[in-house]
Amino acid sequence: MTHVNDLATAFRDLHVPGSPLVLPNAWDAASARLVETAGAAAVATTSAGLAWALGAGDGDRLTRDQALGAVARIVDTVSVPVTADVESGYAEDAEGVADTVRAVLAAGAVGVNIEDARHAAGDPLRPVAEQAERIAAARGAADAAGVPLFVNARVDTYLRGAGEGAAERLALTLERAAAFLDAGADGVFVPGVVDPETVEALVAKVDGPLNVMAGPGAPPVARLAALGVARVSVGSGIAQAAHALVRGAARELLTEGTYGSLTGGLDFGEADALFSR
Repeated sequence: MTHVNDLATAFRDLHVPGSPLVLPNAWDAASARLVETAGAAAVATTSAGLAWALGAGDGDRLTRDQALGAVARIVDTVSVPVTADVESGYAEDAEGVADTVRAVLAAGAVGVNIEDARHAAGDPLRPVAEQAERIAAARGAADAAGVPLFVNARVDTYLRGAGEGAAERLALTLERAAAFLDAGADGVFVPGVVDPETVEALVAKVDGPLNVMAGPGAPPVARLAALGVARVSVGSGIAQAAHALVRGAARELLTEGTYGSLTGGLDFGEADALFSR
């Protein structure tokens, strides 16, 4: 447990507004090792990429055991801290979220993303009070275990198009962020927004480290750092790029009978050495 606590403390200390933690998200042991060897200070999982690797779609379609089994393999493969995207907690109620956090800690991860989206029919977002209860349960489970787990509360107002217009959407986001921080979250993750004006407003008004999700068309990391962002991740973006390469290479081989798409691949020995520590 001392080792896990050391990793958790180190991970927590990486969240510095203006000098953000940059997380190229991984989805399996190989991608995690590649991220680590590229120089990442920590590894974050992507729930979508992880689900695809296990033959499922994104959006709470995995079981807790499936998801955290994959997380455990990632933890066992790298030496840096790992934070797990656990979607909405793989549970129907707050106590179930607490069980998920206990399983996250057992897997050796030292951070979690917990989203407020609801993928079943009805309102696309959980009520604020209900989600705050789930965040509080996660915090309580980690505290009871004596691990300073970093709880990143994901607010999906922008991804889900909540609110009428920019001003209302920002207000809803800030309301949720404040409630989740009060419930015990350590940081706030607002995917779906990268325009500098909105990011600057979020940094100014969210009383905790802000995580944004970047990708093609987003400002570079240096610009996000200047706005005061504390964490930059890319979600399923790298997984999507990797899978596009697989599709392109397969199509070339099957239609043209050529191998150009394989140019630039990792040397076999280099790839195999990733797991020869």
